[in-house]
Amino acid sequence: MRVSRRPQPFTATTLHRVSFVFLLYSSLLQSAAACAAAAEDTEERATGTGTSSDVALILCRACGHELAVGADIHSVPSRLSLSGRNDTLVGGRRVHVQLFENPHGHKFEVITFRRADVDVHWPADKHFSWFPGFSWTVATCPRCHSHLGWAFQPSAWPDIVTKTTFQESKETFLALITQRLLREDFASSLLMTPKSFTS
Repeated sequence: MRVSRRPQPFTATTLHRVSFVFLLYSSLLQSAAACAAAAEDTEERATGTGTSSDVALILCRACGHELAVGADIHSVPSRLSLSGRNDTLVGGRRVHVQLFENPHGHKFEVITFRRADVDVHWPADKHFSWFPGFSWTVATCPRCHSHLGWAFQPSAWPDIVTKTTFQESKETFLALITQRLLREDFASSLLMTPKSFTS
């Protein structure tokens, strides 16, 4: 003889258990995805191969003009620097920062760039160069004309060259003062949305 069982109706306890299982499963999936993303971000920062650091914008601190991207940073070490350190400045990328002192006793921390959107003011000067074998000239912001740093070209070059010659050469570089630069992501974090706009 067969005994037939009637299906039991869902009780509140059964419904809570099923809901708990679904919530637990979805939260585990979200946690796993977040861990994977964090691990990937950490690996990119450690290797310096992440695209976020390469496209991070560097701005003029005085006016916000876009000067360069992280990929434009190019380390040019100098034996004349007072000190050097690696710092995390752009999207987790390690950047070589050097400290120099000019003949007047003023000290500047600089980062060297392969290229940047700056105005370069020739003629170049061969005296008191922080990079032996290179002449220097002042580099300013094209928008607000703030002094941002210096442009360096081989000392064997003429004192005055064209902007195109300077930009296209692989022998030229810029040393920009860290205190005069601003990362766009940092600048964006300083901006606040008024509470009246968020409601």
